[in-house]
Amino acid sequence: MTTAVAKFNHDLALAGPVGSLDAYIQGVGAVPVLTKEDEQALAHRFRENEDLEAARDLVMAHLRFVVHIAKGYTGYGLPLNDLIQEGNVGLMKAVKRFDPDYGVRLVSFAVHWIRAEIHEFVLKNWRIVKVATTKAQRKLFFNLRKKKKTLSWLSAAETRAIAEDLGVSAKEVTEMEKRLYSRDAIFDPVPDADDERTFTPAAYLPNPDADPAKQVETADWNENAIRRMTSALNILDDRSRRIIEERWLTEKKMTLHELAAEYSISAERIRQLEVNAIKKLRNAMAV
Repeated sequence: MTTAVAKFNHDLALAGPVGSLDAYIQGVGAVPVLTKEDEQALAHRFRENEDLEAARDLVMAHLRFVVHIAKGYTGYGLPLNDLIQEGNVGLMKAVKRFDPDYGVRLVSFAVHWIRAEIHEFVLKNWRIVKVATTKAQRKLFFNLRKKKKTLSWLSAAETRAIAEDLGVSAKEVTEMEKRLYSRDAIFDPVPDADDERTFTPAAYLPNPDADPAKQVETADWNENAIRRMTSALNILDDRSRRIIEERWLTEKKMTLHELAAEYSISAERIRQLEVNAIKKLRNAMAV
């Protein structure tokens, strides 16, 4: 099995983003998603016969999910290609341990291993003294940043709300907030630490309602919708496009009367132009 594992590692390394990151992301996105039947067949081939080609096909078909998960950790100041490489290691471990007889999809099993590898990589590369030495602190580390609505320090009420939501004390929230903004030393876990400080996939289980496949599908749909909307806007004349942008696509929207005063026409005429422009956009995006 040692030779098989070595070849498996080699195949995975070849799949990593060693060249152009954009080209890599585009390439893995073009790999077809496996059906449940094909996934089961490949998993059985690898598990029963040590078929490395089957393992490679399983890895390649799931690299797009690693990219999607890794993008969620770019806020920690680490290169996306490094995050993807670590996630790929987690995917490899998941494929090696995946038992198709349980009847679950590989992506649902692999997401925990992918996140665990990325979490450990982030922790090891953040220059913070003892940033997260307990399970509660690790939960805070990876959730406090997205829970904060602004870059300013948390108020007492916000601290209590976050503590209650994450199931920790307000004191722990305050302490982690200080650590997140006080970089000063490399954190490197002790190899022989006890279970409380051991990194395992179970410590990073996501919301059970989160489906990585649906998340990737939604992200792809949103990106496609934005591209189609941009192209559709280009078919409008300058005045109609400006009306749509000012009425729908800006944070501080203009009123019909404000636009009417700017173009020296009635508010009703602005409304008519807006309705016609929306119809054109819908027709263009439906093609």
